[in-house]
Amino acid sequence: MFEIGKDIYRLGGRVAKKRDLERSRLRWVHGIILVLFLVFFLKTLYYGFMGTGQSGKSVNNKDWVVTRADIEDRNGVKLAQNVASGRIQLRAKAVKNPDLVANVIHQVFPYKYSVNQVHELMKKHSYFVLKEDATEDEIKNIKAAEKEYKDELSGLEIVPKQRRRYPKHNLFAHVVGFVGKEGVGLEGAEKVFDSYLRENTDPLRLSLDTRIQEQFHDRLAEAMQIYHAKSAMGMLMNSRTGEMVAMVSLPDYDPENVSAYPVENRRFKQIRDVLEMGSVFKIFNTALAYENNIHKKYFVGKPYVLRTRSGKYITTFHDVTKFEKQWMDVDEIMVHSCNVGSVQIALEFPAGVQPEFFHKLHLDEKLDLDFGKTESPIFPKKWGITDVAAVSFGHTVAVTPMHLLLGVNAVTNGGIYINPTIKKRDLGRIQGTRVLSEEISAKLRENMVRVVEETSGKLTRINGISIGGKTGTAEKRVHGMIDKKRNVTTFVGIFPAEAPQYIIMINLDEPQAVAESYGWRTASLNSVPTARKILDGILPLLFK
Repeated sequence: MFEIGKDIYRLGGRVAKKRDLERSRLRWVHGIILVLFLVFFLKTLYYGFMGTGQSGKSVNNKDWVVTRADIEDRNGVKLAQNVASGRIQLRAKAVKNPDLVANVIHQVFPYKYSVNQVHELMKKHSYFVLKEDATEDEIKNIKAAEKEYKDELSGLEIVPKQRRRYPKHNLFAHVVGFVGKEGVGLEGAEKVFDSYLRENTDPLRLSLDTRIQEQFHDRLAEAMQIYHAKSAMGMLMNSRTGEMVAMVSLPDYDPENVSAYPVENRRFKQIRDVLEMGSVFKIFNTALAYENNIHKKYFVGKPYVLRTRSGKYITTFHDVTKFEKQWMDVDEIMVHSCNVGSVQIALEFPAGVQPEFFHKLHLDEKLDLDFGKTESPIFPKKWGITDVAAVSFGHTVAVTPMHLLLGVNAVTNGGIYINPTIKKRDLGRIQGTRVLSEEISAKLRENMVRVVEETSGKLTRINGISIGGKTGTAEKRVHGMIDKKRNVTTFVGIFPAEAPQYIIMINLDEPQAVAESYGWRTASLNSVPTARKILDGILPLLFK
């Protein structure tokens, strides 16, 4: 017999005591795990800030595992690569021979640390980074000292790390870009292809050619000096594949020392500058004339006065040059770059034709390319009669150089719009969109050849190859007002003209009137001769 309440209580008491004991043991286990975790966490944090603490630990090539893929040009030339480096640090508490350590540091960094400065550092800091990204020679010198003095150099340490190097320095600055301290791409291909570069070990192969890039860079730098230009830009693209073969923007910077240059130097002008391009737009105006079956002559012997239907005066369009011919047809208006004739042609277009055509060429929208997004072009919102007239010769609208290059390529390569790329393309069919008939494209090329043979593009003529081109000289707008003393000059060329394989574009910003340009600031006397020098250098490389 048993009393229900009492006997159950006794049993419950024994169970409760057993449970309390188990809980106590679990608390001890949890506590031990927590302590171990905290020790591991603090140690990891310490090593993250202070290094491994192993004196003399250096990069071992046998254990070398790249953490970011290389970037190469189309021929395999290294443009960006990770190299073995190390952080050289000093842990004062571990130093056994302060005098020896101070002398070795001074010998390795003679211009950065004196012996006395090292002693001061050891007094004031328990830990100090002497060099974040040490060079091979610096690492080699410290390792040699370690071998000679062994444990006497305790406290002086090399912590292995990887450093991003740009062997061509300024040459590909805007295209390749650079990485930040954390190894993440911040500009150019380093940023656009950041995921690929971090997740792969196979090189990223670009479409650009170092040999061609060098020619552009040297000649554009020379042009800036000769014409005292504010900046210069040049591009070469494969007309059929859209592969960018050269892209130079000056002034530039060294990706290995970005902070030493003004921020403005990092501006990738090909996709960032939005400019009025002037008479190059007459290529588009002429294409529209052909599409709308306009084949007559226009009087160009005097300025053209634009009036409303009621006869009210609006504005006058004129040409700087006085032409020998007073009447010109559509072809001649383009070849001789006649503003008065271009305006009269445009005023005959059906309403809405211009904006529709520019939209087909993507000239009116921001482009999302595989090497970055362009700035948005500036186009008229309502397309009034003065806009229609001014756009015919490249004013009132502003686009990036990349917009213009792609637009001209589309109407001259047979009428196919092709998206550009900085990645080397595999052999195979290239996808594009037809924007113009082959017949009209061929007629435009004929006119561009005449420009080179007869008028403003004469200085680009080269024996043995047919080149077609068009110049443009535009007056810049400063604070909304036109400044006639500040020009943007442009030359766009295609070659071989009968079946284009390449398109070239040269652009100079604010070239001055100098003796070499006979006191003028027009494209025919600065951008054109610059293009000629570049062509002289690259044609033997392109057509071996």
